[in-house]
Amino acid sequence: MYKLTGDFHTHTIYSRGYKKKGTHAKGTIQENVEAAYRLGLDTIVLSEHGPGHYLYGLRVKDLPQIRNEIMRLREIYEPKGLKILLGLESNIVGLDGELDIDDKIIDQLDILLMGYHYGATPVGFTDAVGLYWTTQIGKLIGSREDHARDIMTQAYLKAMERYPIDIITHPGSKAKVHIREVAEGAVKTNTALEISSKHDELSVESLKLIKDIDVKLYIDSDAHEPERVGDIVKGLNKALEADIDFSRVQNMIWED
Repeated sequence: MYKLTGDFHTHTIYSRGYKKKGTHAKGTIQENVEAAYRLGLDTIVLSEHGPGHYLYGLRVKDLPQIRNEIMRLREIYEPKGLKILLGLESNIVGLDGELDIDDKIIDQLDILLMGYHYGATPVGFTDAVGLYWTTQIGKLIGSREDHARDIMTQAYLKAMERYPIDIITHPGSKAKVHIREVAEGAVKTNTALEISSKHDELSVESLKLIKDIDVKLYIDSDAHEPERVGDIVKGLNKALEADIDFSRVQNMIWED
């Protein structure tokens, strides 16, 4: 029997971009925290989309307010055994691994996540071609697929080398990568890969490809509503089908 100890990927109303709060992710910080406490989790991470996502990204001016709310809730819940961390799901926006954050933002975080998303503004025209047009053409034209994977894989590897990324979210979703190369790079940089309970990747096939690579893993909900905090059924089932070594899963323990 498994016990989930923490959900390291959840969103709140602050993931909104230019839209009003609650139009993308529905819950407040307090609602996500309360959900985690009811489930008996040890850790909850609030990880809004990075500010470079024009549809759903964090507004940087909201970051102090988010930090203050987390500090307030820590006084209530940490004595009860729940750790509350401020994270951010940054976006890869450059072929050289550039993310949509800077040191001022990183310094305010407890944990840094990184993912590839549609809607993140690339840093330049060449980056837009490589990160978006080429990767999507690769899905449609088989002869271009390996080239597209090469581009995305190199961007992931460079991002891990440039930034203190703790977790790569849903690697391979939306744009395919050479998952073994990404996993090997993650081992070198002490970065974990996420088995998403919202996205298809890491898939069972991908997990089987990296079974012999000692990369750290997290199974997360990617919750966009408080009701989904801690809901890792989809990710857990993928991990079970792939027969991974659960000692590598950082946010789960097995109980007799």
